[in-house]
This record gives sequence, C-alpha cells and structure tokens, in this order.
Amino acid sequence: MPADDPEDPMVFYDPTGERFGIPTFPFKLAPDGYATRRQLQARNLRPGGQSVAAQVMWRRGKRVAFLYRIDLALPKRTATAAQLAALDKANRAKRVCSACGQLKDYQIPRSSGACLDCHPEVS
Repeated sequence: MPADDPEDPMVFYDPTGERFGIPTFPFKLAPDGYATRRQLQARNLRPGGQSVAAQVMWRRGKRVAFLYRIDLALPKRTATAAQLAALDKANRAKRVCSACGQLKDYQIPRSSGACLDCHPEVS
C-alpha cells in the first residue's frame, strides 16, 4: 500500500495535530481519556465549555467525530422543579382536545387540532 492510500486507516493518524490542525485518530483508535458528546452523555457528563480536543476520522475523511477530554467534562445539569412543572404543563396541553376538551393518552394531531374520536378521518 502506498503511504497516502486513502483506504489505509492510518492515513488519519496524526496525534500531534500537524496535518489536520488538531490531534486526529483513525476510527476506533482514539486513546483513553477522550469521548464524543454521545459517550459523555452516556456517562451523564457534558463538555462544559471546553473546546474540541481531538477528532476521529474515517471513510476517507468524509466522516469526523469530535472528541472531548473526559477529565475536563462536567456533570450534566438537572432541571429545576419549576422547569419540570413547565414541561409537564406543556406536554399536558398537547393532549387536550380542542373540540371536546378531553385529556387523551396521546398527543392531539396538529393537522386537525382534535382527538381521533372527534376527527376520525385523521386516523
């Protein structure tokens, strides 16, 4: 294989960031201590204002995933009681039929604004 063969995943190996501007690793070869946003989310963490620390590249450079340092990540913020109450009120309002005023177990279709009992041709 030639040195710059796009099929070779090691083409994206640039731990110093010389070639791509930030440290870059091939798919599944990022070192420990880095995580994507989704991986942070799974650990109940968030980037917390830090900038992208590295990236993973694959598919000839067409796919990129940004990596953040786990040691600088912060815990996810939890919603306050007032925020949860506001969400509950908004979600409840989406389930009240404008025609009959009943509270349904599903969200009322926005296209008709009425429940499936009041507007059966929607279903």
